Amino acid sequence: MRIIYYLAFMLAFLLSLLSAKAQHKGNITSTRDYAVTLFDKEHVNFDPVSYKTVSTDSKGIVRLSNGRILLKKIQVPEFKKNVQTTVRIKLSSAGDRWDKSGSLFVLPRKSLINFINIAEGQKSFPQPEIGTESFYGIVPGEDYQPVLELMRFMTPFGVGAYSDSIRFRHRKPVYIPKWEKEVVWEQNISSLLPALEGEIWVGAWIDTWTKEGYNLSAELNFKESQLKCDIKKPSQVSTLVNTVYYLNPQKQVDLFARKDLEVSSVIPANAKNIRLKYIVTGHGGHDGGDEFVPQENIISVDGKVTYKFTPWRDDCASFRRFNPGSGVWLQKDTAQYIDEASGTYKEKVIEERIASSDYSRSNWCPGTDVTPVEIPLAGIRPGKHTFKFSIPHAQQIEGDKMNHWLISAYLLWDE
Repeated sequence: MRIIYYLAFMLAFLLSLLSAKAQHKGNITSTRDYAVTLFDKEHVNFDPVSYKTVSTDSKGIVRLSNGRILLKKIQVPEFKKNVQTTVRIKLSSAGDRWDKSGSLFVLPRKSLINFINIAEGQKSFPQPEIGTESFYGIVPGEDYQPVLELMRFMTPFGVGAYSDSIRFRHRKPVYIPKWEKEVVWEQNISSLLPALEGEIWVGAWIDTWTKEGYNLSAELNFKESQLKCDIKKPSQVSTLVNTVYYLNPQKQVDLFARKDLEVSSVIPANAKNIRLKYIVTGHGGHDGGDEFVPQENIISVDGKVTYKFTPWRDDCASFRRFNPGSGVWLQKDTAQYIDEASGTYKEKVIEERIASSDYSRSNWCPGTDVTPVEIPLAGIRPGKHTFKFSIPHAQQIEGDKMNHWLISAYLLWDE
């Protein structure tokens, strides 16, 4: 009798598993994966002779700023379900040996004034709002929105062009097997999907001033949910500020040394789950400047401090394999080591290599991407609000001490 009960129980259990599996299978649709190649080993450089004006090639790539900006129009489907969205960049030096700021961005659809018609001379950046001095294009204005930054990155010292150079072979420390040929970054940007669907202009900028420049590849990948019930909720993205100096007459922003940067924005009545994303890197000023000195960043909403932190990276030595062209110094240090003859630990003074790329910096290292900070704004209500960005101890530009901060911020919310 017990055997019969046991067999009946097992049969019922198996039937329940099959039923659950069938129900689960009925809730799955085919995945719609979509990939867009933005740029494929495109040359980004400074060449005022070849790119004196706006230039468009046979692949539809528009070059601005004497070749330092690439723009391409793409088409992305309107997805019905939630989508995992990633951006991937590959970069190698084509001869530029130095570390440079870089940015992948989108031209906001609602901005009637954009980089293309500015570069063509048809439009101009709106006059700066009070408080932004002569820094053009960094805050919203009439018919204008700052570009939406998809990824901030920092080029390494010469990866690719100098990786096989005999000139730099003795700069390689013993703890890395070889110089890398390229650097690759990937970030999840799913929250930016509302700004990517449909027809958009995507751009890449590198602050290079050499004709050799860099080779850049970039792609967007979209992986739509398999679940029928995983319906995409309406959401929005709105840019607040972007101090990256992409296009003339934009320039390096040392504003924070003198005052805070304030910008107003309206939160719609149906907005919920409101949050702010903030990308920041400090630059310039030599060894005592904002690039190498920790500086607190403070974000306030309507006069109340919402978030403050000190953006800093002290792991730069871990990216040494991407920096063959980095300057190297010798530094004396007392090293403890195992003596082969005695098998015991001994100490002696050695000279150890230290590279420029090893030094800690304000939220970046040569050869890294920059991760946005997400700040929940749980208590914010619909209506007009003032956002203030402060770096109280930032330093100003003095001669060749080019202190400046690249910050970009945007609001996200669900509807």
